[in-house]
Amino acid sequence: MTPRTALGALHIGALMFGLTGVFGKLAAASPAIIVFGRALFAVLALAMFARFASRTPWKRLERRDGRRLLLSGVLLAAHWVTFFIAVKVAGVAVATLGFTAFPAFTVILEGLIFRERIRANEGLLVVLVTVGLVLVTPDFNLASEATGGLLWGIASGLLFSLLSLNNRAGSGRIPAVQAALCQNLVVAVCLLPVAAPGLADVRALDWLWIGLLGVFCTGLAHSLFVASLAVIKARTASVVFAMEPVYGITAAWLLFAETPTLRMLLGGALIIVAIVISGLMGSAAPAKQPTAAA
Repeated sequence: MTPRTALGALHIGALMFGLTGVFGKLAAASPAIIVFGRALFAVLALAMFARFASRTPWKRLERRDGRRLLLSGVLLAAHWVTFFIAVKVAGVAVATLGFTAFPAFTVILEGLIFRERIRANEGLLVVLVTVGLVLVTPDFNLASEATGGLLWGIASGLLFSLLSLNNRAGSGRIPAVQAALCQNLVVAVCLLPVAAPGLADVRALDWLWIGLLGVFCTGLAHSLFVASLAVIKARTASVVFAMEPVYGITAAWLLFAETPTLRMLLGGALIIVAIVISGLMGSAAPAKQPTAAA
């Protein structure tokens, strides 16, 4: 890749990640079936990428690597299931904004787990996300369906933060595509017992949406991200991927008429600013390798 094509690939990857909630809403299946199918199709796509496009040799997994990948797979499964529950309950826009609270969770948990002092700019990040979530909240009533969906989205962000921290602990040991393939395989195995009873009832059209979700929004998007990091700085990649919620909310606006209110737009803007700050801080820290970000 040249720097120009790598930047284009990053934007395509961000767009595909942003469409995750859209395909999840289009598929008239349970969150467990959607996540199982997504992981299964992602494994196939990542295997093709590893076979024909990636030149990074795979490493033999040690026992500690297996334990870490197993935990990552379980966290990834829980993250996806809670996110798609949020999409089904409250819509793509609310679910996406709830999920994007993960930078604040990462700052707090990183300080607790790795015993790192929270800096002033990280404290600002937490404040921005908190204020953004307050503005995004449709109704301060736990009985409200929209508020419940937002809470599911926030739970998805918390699980994604734990996943990122677990990946950080093992970053650099395993190639990113190999780690992603193994994690998606764990997701498929974990969700198979729950999804199996309903697989025969899934419509062909829903399998199309789930297949697109797994191949494009997971396998291809991840592959483009990893490949572009060979020529693009992580700082640049973090800023580009801050566009992910913008793409997702815009698509939901156009396809499902999920028109955001002024308060939601303002809250979303604050959260996206927090994502940019988080990405810039993450790329500046030497301990965080591309594998953790992926």
